[in-house]
Amino acid sequence: MQLEIRPDPAEVGRARRWARSRLAGSGITADEPLAETLILLVSELVTNAVVHTGRPAVLRLCLPAPAAGECPSATVRVEVADGSSRAPVPRCAGGDATGGRGLALVDCLADRWGWSPDGAGKSIWCELDRCSAPRESAALAYGGGSSAYEGLAFEAV
Repeated sequence: MQLEIRPDPAEVGRARRWARSRLAGSGITADEPLAETLILLVSELVTNAVVHTGRPAVLRLCLPAPAAGECPSATVRVEVADGSSRAPVPRCAGGDATGGRGLALVDCLADRWGWSPDGAGKSIWCELDRCSAPRESAALAYGGGSSAYEGLAFEAV
């Protein structure tokens, strides 16, 4: 399933609402920790596309079909494709900076993430394993610990 995103910051809220509306049909309840993490990841990736490219984008969600059992093993994928071919670029974000931590946050919360060329643009994606252990705190993305990026934040452009 996918949602067309206009290059307008108001689209971030619309993308969150749209993603929430799709969760129940996949068996992911609103009070499940995965749900809020998923919505935060949608918000970060759509924000990056809207703010840093100024071009339309497409949000895609790949949600598992509802399954019986306590913990269906399934992967949830969030993908945002935009019209900019520029790769995500490392960016140092100081302690007082108001931006520049979006992909560091994605790195801390997602089980996997990456990017690839997509037509004339690119696609940035992340995945969550529904039954994996809870991830480390998002504090890592805000300077509260060490991450694989040693203090670098990433800007998706």
